[in-house]
Amino acid sequence: MIVGIGVDLVDLARFERAVDRTPRLRERLFAESERMLPLRSLAGRYAAKEALIKALGGSDGVRWLDIVVDKTDDGGPFFTLSGTTAEAVAARGITGLHVTMSHDGGAAIAFVVAEKVADQTVIRGDRT
Repeated sequence: MIVGIGVDLVDLARFERAVDRTPRLRERLFAESERMLPLRSLAGRYAAKEALIKALGGSDGVRWLDIVVDKTDDGGPFFTLSGTTAEAVAARGITGLHVTMSHDGGAAIAFVVAEKVADQTVIRGDRT
């Protein structure tokens, strides 16, 4: 069952200016494994992290560095969560996260779907 969705759009030029103005932004927002990626890829990952927060319904317990956007062998993105962020996701009963990202034409976008296994309880009524 889907319990949350989130989307975020990042203007690449604005993101680049922010990173240039505040060099420590890379350390505050991205895990070490992400920091050396091109800015368009970082913008996509930033959008994915923002979309995740929206899908969760808020940022309580979420830390930027606890969220890493990794890639599968075929290049698809997925989240690796740790620390308080992993705990916050588990506390919300979320059992699956789906993410997609793209960048083109000066923008990066990400969409996240959060799901949990539906309650298997079946309500039965008597027919009279």
